[in-house]
Amino acid sequence: MNVPRVGDTSELVVCEELTRTRIVQFAAASGELSPVHIDEEAAQALGHPTVMGHGMMTLAMAARVITCWFGADALRTLSARFTAPVWPGDCLSSRAVVTSVETVGALTLVGLALEATNGRGIRVLAGQAGVAIDRSQGA
Repeated sequence: MNVPRVGDTSELVVCEELTRTRIVQFAAASGELSPVHIDEEAAQALGHPTVMGHGMMTLAMAARVITCWFGADALRTLSARFTAPVWPGDCLSSRAVVTSVETVGALTLVGLALEATNGRGIRVLAGQAGVAIDRSQGA
């Protein structure tokens, strides 16, 4: 793998269309069964147009841009804040930008800014990640 440079960017459509089924599957797998995610009437009673996707589901999907770029084993840190809800029908895209590159022994440590947007261009997630590339492997 080539060592990335500050400013290098990768973008990926991580979900063509978020479905209610996917939201319910994530709820079951994660144990996060809040009615706002799985019960249409409860979500509407709280003022939402419909059920909303989980923040952690959004983060997991957004992180794919990083794992596709560097591999899942390279990911060391990941944090985010959720800036807008995701809804059934949303298309989600993710973008990672290299913000720092540091060499420590055989490792290249890469800092990344992470962002996810919906199909309307609204940012739904902003975060940071760190990856470690072991240059001694596969060289």
